[in-house]
Amino acid sequence: MAAFTIEGGHRLSGVLEPQGAKNEALQVLCATLLTDQKVTITNIPEIRDVLRLIGLLEGLGVQVTRHCKGEYSFVAAHAAPGYLQTPEFAAQASSLRGSIMILGPLLARFGRGYIPQPGGDKIGRRRVDTHFLGFQALGATFDFDAQHHRFTVTAPRLRGAAMLLEEASVTGTANIIMAAVLAEGTTTIYNAACEPYVQQLCRMLTAMGARIEGTGSNLLTIHGVTSLKGCHHTILPDMIEVGSFIGLAAMTASAITIRNAGVAHLGLIPGAFRRLGITLDTHGDDLVIPANDHYEIESYLDGSIMTIADAPWPGLTPDLLSVFLVVATQAKGSVLIHQKMFESRLFFVDKLIDMGAQIILCDPHRATVIGLDRTHCLRATNMTSPDIRAGIALLIAAMSAKGTSRIDNIEQIDRGYENIEGRLNAIGAKIRRA
Repeated sequence: MAAFTIEGGHRLSGVLEPQGAKNEALQVLCATLLTDQKVTITNIPEIRDVLRLIGLLEGLGVQVTRHCKGEYSFVAAHAAPGYLQTPEFAAQASSLRGSIMILGPLLARFGRGYIPQPGGDKIGRRRVDTHFLGFQALGATFDFDAQHHRFTVTAPRLRGAAMLLEEASVTGTANIIMAAVLAEGTTTIYNAACEPYVQQLCRMLTAMGARIEGTGSNLLTIHGVTSLKGCHHTILPDMIEVGSFIGLAAMTASAITIRNAGVAHLGLIPGAFRRLGITLDTHGDDLVIPANDHYEIESYLDGSIMTIADAPWPGLTPDLLSVFLVVATQAKGSVLIHQKMFESRLFFVDKLIDMGAQIILCDPHRATVIGLDRTHCLRATNMTSPDIRAGIALLIAAMSAKGTSRIDNIEQIDRGYENIEGRLNAIGAKIRRA
């Protein structure tokens, strides 16, 4: 098990550029299974979860060529679903939650798909019902083998249908879209997720010949086609990494420029940081964060405590609430962080309390942070990364703390952030991988 040793208390200065969006990459990589023609994708983040999915595609028979860093081509002409029933596939897929999104393309193209119960972050219940209810609406038969923890979907022919998703699941929406593009007839999806990742998937599929209406909204209409062609697709900058870098700059009182940040696709993220009192400016597609020596949390007009809560897009992404919580520990004022989606994602706050943060965990979904206004710096400590997003939040906390901290289980951070210590060390951080 790898670990980071972090010497905290250093101000950073320089330029950071976000990697390609992990969540988009997992979707568009699965979409390469929908055609037998070549699909080229650029700006792929070469992180643990993405590389695992590429290996899984290779196991399925997809010809994968790496042209240069972040640029790959995929040819699924000889893909065969038989690999799905091997122990090797079970081992690969069970450790990667995003692997569930191969089901939609396999069902559409081959009429069947198998997958073990997916893994991923341990952040609470993460239901997959939306995926399979959508497949069933399209005419598929679903079965769950409780003994072997394996899902099976089969459909000799998919037919378009109208459906209302019980939750605006991003991966569920993506999976259903990929199944529906080759279905017979028209599919209407109400309460569809409309995150930039889903919008990008729709644009890629449209370039491949799919007929999709309503991209960017929560009502999608998909007219099935008989086949798709190849295309060239570029992945957006990762808005979660952009938000992580904003939080890092604030916590370490550093002047950082985030280059090619994909500003048009950040939604409420910059505004939410400004509500915490953080100054940031937009210069074209770059974000410039000056050294925020002090920042003060806004209050509501009636003087009540500010609440920062997640919501489906265009609301604030839940993947950044861990970072907002850490940033608030050194602000002036108080804030309620409300994580609605996952009931275990705030449990890492005990480590921050050990570091001297003033946080009240109200319940599994809510935490009140009383900002220290830098009158008391966080203390260095030893901790373990429980998931990707808590891991980066703990790394940010350690970089602002006095002394030397250690974070174990950094494989979790590697799942979402590429060479994070190398990029941060280049602008003044002191992080060593052990």
